[in-house]
Amino acid sequence: MKNIKGLGVVFCILTFICVFLVVQGGSNPQAQKNVDRYDPSLYQTMQWRSIGPYRGGRATAVAGVPSQPHTYYFGATGGGVWKTEDGGLNWRPISDEFFKTGSVGAIAVSEYDPNIVYVGMGEAPIRGNVSHGDGMYKSTDAGKTWKHIGLEDTSQISRVRIHPRNPDSVYVAALGHVYGPNEQRGVFRSRDGGKTWEKVLYRDDKTGAIDLILDHSNPRIIYAALWEFFRTPYSLSSGGPGSGIFKSTDGGDTWTEISRNQGLPRGLLGKIGITVSPAKPDRVWAIVEAKVGGVFCSDDGGQTWRKMNDERRLRQRAWYYTRIYADPKDAETVYVLNTGFYRSVDRGRTFASIRVPHGDNHDLWIDPANSKRMINSNDGGANVSYNSGISWTDQDNQPTAQFYHVTVRIASRTTGSGIDKPDWYPVGGGESGHIAPRHDNPSIVYAGSYGGLITHWDYRTRQTRIITAWPENPMGWGAGDLKYRYQWTAPIVVSRFDSNVLYHAAQVIFKTTNEGQSWEIISPDLTRNDKSR
Repeated sequence: MKNIKGLGVVFCILTFICVFLVVQGGSNPQAQKNVDRYDPSLYQTMQWRSIGPYRGGRATAVAGVPSQPHTYYFGATGGGVWKTEDGGLNWRPISDEFFKTGSVGAIAVSEYDPNIVYVGMGEAPIRGNVSHGDGMYKSTDAGKTWKHIGLEDTSQISRVRIHPRNPDSVYVAALGHVYGPNEQRGVFRSRDGGKTWEKVLYRDDKTGAIDLILDHSNPRIIYAALWEFFRTPYSLSSGGPGSGIFKSTDGGDTWTEISRNQGLPRGLLGKIGITVSPAKPDRVWAIVEAKVGGVFCSDDGGQTWRKMNDERRLRQRAWYYTRIYADPKDAETVYVLNTGFYRSVDRGRTFASIRVPHGDNHDLWIDPANSKRMINSNDGGANVSYNSGISWTDQDNQPTAQFYHVTVRIASRTTGSGIDKPDWYPVGGGESGHIAPRHDNPSIVYAGSYGGLITHWDYRTRQTRIITAWPENPMGWGAGDLKYRYQWTAPIVVSRFDSNVLYHAAQVIFKTTNEGQSWEIISPDLTRNDKSR
């Protein structure tokens, strides 16, 4: 190891490890006997400790506390609920001992009693690697303890809304199962703080509720957006006759569909986001996925609508984004979240991009009393602003990054206090991919990302080279139009017998013996792309 003396952590953690232990009980007595020898007491003194990295991961739910300007919550898609009481400078996990699943879809804090917090499990952006939840949790002591309160089979929960003056009155927008039909989806209501639930809005077993908003001045007025969708392991269907916008004026007892009202798109609708202006309650905005979709505004409570904007940047990749939020103080200001963070100050006619620490934005909470104070969540975690987004807090203080694969070369600490932030540094990769150091010289690291990208990184020189086998940008192309087709996490493997040999997998296997300066194909098409069948 002397050739890497001084390396902090050369290692590269890019994903989850799954270890499968298969024990054939009756069929293999010796294997069963070996399992029986396991003594759990031998491991009771072992403890886990975090050694990093400390950056944030995907977060799709945030909430603040109007009466406590430095208190916020966020929900990670793989790390449970986190809380800060110093404005985002420090975060701590508060759900680990109580929750049975780790993917958070929605968080709501009662304005009337901030000790009451509701959390809906299961992320709403239904990626191919989506994580499911197990219903609703509630805390009555600001997150110190939690209790499961039902709706176990909802799988994905996209919104939780609390009556502003009655914390026992709570509404849940449930998407339901991602990969198949189920009936526990739609809008649910509880009038007793989650002890019992009733389904108050339901279309069918293929359509779930994706958004929900209460009129703050009259909470009996509720708007809900339904979304018909389903996923398979390799495809997504977004939209159908079940999608639409609904309105209730009696607290959810009855609903009227308003998505066919004048001004909204005709034909099939997809994912929809909905919001109401607290400064002007009859003003409602919707962002609609449709053939002629965009941002729409109504000034009469949804009776008539007007298209305000149809820019692609606001509605691209609609199934992953499609979120809209009204400024609580200014009736002309509205926010739309997508790859970027966008704000309009002219009722939605034009939008300006606001710089945020990370792309792919999913949720926004704005203080109802001070619209300069907000918290945003995105694919890099959660960040707080006190000046309308001019500046934001850091995301390198919330170790919630999601991992696909792990390659470990943990070196000793560089200081006497342990392995900390300075010991970690980026070596390559991106949103996905494998990582592989050379076995004989781990200061050389290969890292991948989607589309077949591979980089070669040298610790000594701190230089990175792109060594992609076929440098073609796959963005915007179908699989059938690409010369080489790569999985989201295309494997990269250094030979255990010869560290000069590196393999990379598309529908064929690539091999290099000179650190990526040249590649050869060593296999036929290994996929089921047989045109004769």
